[in-house]
Amino acid sequence: MDRNGQQAPNTPQRRPPWLRVRAPTGENYRWLKHLMRAKELHTVCEEAHCPNMGECWGNRTATFLILGDTCTRNCRFCNVHTGRPAALDPEEPNNVAQAARAMGLKHAVVTSVDRDDLPGGGASVFAEVIRAIRALQPGCTVEVLIPDFRAQIEPLKVVIDERPDILGHNVETVPSLFRKVQPQCRYDWSLAVLRNAKVLWPEAITKSGIMVGLGETMDEVLDVLRDLRELDVDIVTIGQYLAPSRQHAPIARYCTPEEFEMLRERGYQMGFRWVESGPLVRSSYHADAQARELCPG
Repeated sequence: MDRNGQQAPNTPQRRPPWLRVRAPTGENYRWLKHLMRAKELHTVCEEAHCPNMGECWGNRTATFLILGDTCTRNCRFCNVHTGRPAALDPEEPNNVAQAARAMGLKHAVVTSVDRDDLPGGGASVFAEVIRAIRALQPGCTVEVLIPDFRAQIEPLKVVIDERPDILGHNVETVPSLFRKVQPQCRYDWSLAVLRNAKVLWPEAITKSGIMVGLGETMDEVLDVLRDLRELDVDIVTIGQYLAPSRQHAPIARYCTPEEFEMLRERGYQMGFRWVESGPLVRSSYHADAQARELCPG
C-alpha cells in the first residue's frame, strides 16, 4: 500500500486462483522428511519453499541440495540462507546416494548452493554424488543443476566427465534484471556454461530455466529463449516468480496461464525438445518425465 492507502503499482497483494496449492501432507511426505533429517541432507524443495513440494514429495521425488545449506551469493529471489558456509560433509555424496536408493529413484535431481569459497566451486562434489548414486542405485538417471562456476571451464569439465544424463543451469531472469535480481551473477557466465557444456560433450542434454513476473517484458523472455536455442539447449522451464518474503525482490505481476501457454508454444516453435511452462513450474518439475522421454536407454 502507498501512503494514501492505495495498492502500489506492480505489487499484487493476493495470489490468483491458479497459484493456490495445498500444504504438503501425507504418509510419503512425512516419510521423506524423516529420511532427509536422518541422513542430514538438504533439499531445494524445503530451502526454496517450492509450491510443488506436496505433489513431488507425495510421489517420493525430491531435489537434493548439496555443498551444505549456506550460499556465498545473495540473490534477491532466493530463500536459501546466505553467509559463511560450514566445512563440507565428506559423507554427503554417500548419504545422497543412500537416500536415492531408499526412495527407489529412477531419476535423481541434484543441485547446490553457490560455493565461491571452494576451489572449482564444489564441482568435484557433484562428480562424487553422480558416481555414488550410480553405484548404489544402478539404472537411475542423474540430472545436475549446477552453478555458473564463474564461467570457468575446468570445473564444468569435472562434472561433464561424469556424463550426467541431464546437465542444467538456470539463467533465472532476463539480462536487464540481472544486476537487480542476482547481482553477483552475470548473464554471459550463464550462457558460457551452457555453451561450453556442448563444446565439451556435444551429445549432452542441456537444460535451463527462467522466472517471469519480476518486471521483464515478454519480448525479453522470448529473446532469452532464442539465446538458449542458439546454444542448442534441449529443455527449458518457465515459471512464475513468487517472493519468499517482503525482503526479497517484489513480484511485479502475475503472468496468466494463457501467457505461459503462449511461451510453451513459442518454445516448441524455436526447436526446444521439451518446454515446461506454467505458473507453478520449477526447475525440476516433471524432471523424471523429461528424463524418460529424452535420455537414451
